[in-house]
Amino acid sequence: MKKRADILMEALPYIQRFHGKTIVVKVGGHAMVDKDILKTVIQDIVLLHYVGLRVVVVHGGGPEITEKMIAMGKEPKFVGGLRVTDTDTLEIAQMVLVGKINSNIVSLIAKQGAKAIGLAGNDANLLHAKKTGIKKVIVDNKEEEVDLGFVGDVTSVNPDILNILLDNGYIPVISPIGVDSRCSELNINADTAAGEIAIALKAYKFVNLSDIDGIMNGDRTETYHRLTVAESRRLIEDGVIVGGMIPKLDACLKCIESGVEYAHIVNGNKDHNLLIELFTDDGVGTMIKRDDADISGE
Repeated sequence: MKKRADILMEALPYIQRFHGKTIVVKVGGHAMVDKDILKTVIQDIVLLHYVGLRVVVVHGGGPEITEKMIAMGKEPKFVGGLRVTDTDTLEIAQMVLVGKINSNIVSLIAKQGAKAIGLAGNDANLLHAKKTGIKKVIVDNKEEEVDLGFVGDVTSVNPDILNILLDNGYIPVISPIGVDSRCSELNINADTAAGEIAIALKAYKFVNLSDIDGIMNGDRTETYHRLTVAESRRLIEDGVIVGGMIPKLDACLKCIESGVEYAHIVNGNKDHNLLIELFTDDGVGTMIKRDDADISGE
């Protein structure tokens, strides 16, 4: 067992390297429904803030949206694993994401001694989107075309308000609700929204906290701790990465290809995994880098 001083000294070069850099953390998965897990994640985020990182939080909330829909007597509809968002579902999503989850995270950050501001896509023209087109999905081994309703794809991000908040010592907390050219709200995949925000901010790191340990091999017995973009794409082509992991990895790859230095996929359910991933030599999740990037000190 390492002595506490040894752990702190191992973290020192990372703290020095990351000081003043922007990091976007997407919080999702079980952390959205487990108060104890969320509290620990927020403690890690506040620590990052106080050691000098410019932290932006983007959160999901799919399980809570489903739970609230059922409680209100509305049956959630999924096709090929994708949520169909009608008018009622969009209203409930806004209620849960903006009215409950976002404000709760802001309050938790305040309780840990930092300042946070909650935002949605229509605040300061933050997230512009367009309605997602017809999607082709596999249902019962057959390809079907489906209209997902009020679901959007990000077309642009206005980072001005985020930079103003970061420059003044605030932690922005963002709900993945975007607006189209007519100022109509659209529900956006949180992984995608977080990645686009990281790109717009020219972030140093993008971290996706989820319910899995990272990118794993075919039989799910080993986690890849370091991957290049080329290696990651090969895993998708070979069918090693499937289902809900694909949009998470796609968001990471787009970040790297658009100038973000490093992207991470980390299990946010385990205590202080965010800190261990960023501030220790071995890490605990998967870090993705450019094919020619240097990982010394990472």
